[in-house]
Amino acid sequence: MSPRYDVAIVGGGIVGLATALALVQRSRGSVVVLEAEGRLAAHQSGHNSGVIHSGLYYKPGSLKAQTCTAGREALYRFGLEEGIPHRRCGKVVVATRPEQLALLELLEQRGRANGLQRLRRLGSEALREREPEVAGLAGLWVEETGVVD
Repeated sequence: MSPRYDVAIVGGGIVGLATALALVQRSRGSVVVLEAEGRLAAHQSGHNSGVIHSGLYYKPGSLKAQTCTAGREALYRFGLEEGIPHRRCGKVVVATRPEQLALLELLEQRGRANGLQRLRRLGSEALREREPEVAGLAGLWVEETGVVD
């Protein structure tokens, strides 16, 4: 007799595996993950940038902003709990032309509205101190951004 499962998840990428993990953790019965490739995360999940996004760019109050913010903090916690290499290294968004300064201001407002607490506006001198190889008029330091392996 073939094994029987309560749930079958098709696809062993990050979404399929995260779904399986959530179901198992919530004791939702027996779960099987079906993957056509010879290994897990063989496609996009295995080739992503590894960036932990801050939520800076999304419209405040939108579902995308809410899920990005919640997901960012959940990923940092998960990395700590499971010993997964990651760094909250931050990033700099740079305005290189005068017409970009208004967009930098808008991004700062969006970031604050999306709950980013550690945003800092950088003038050209502070920008060079933070990142010597960048030439710009101003920047925005976004500490919540990170990377994960």
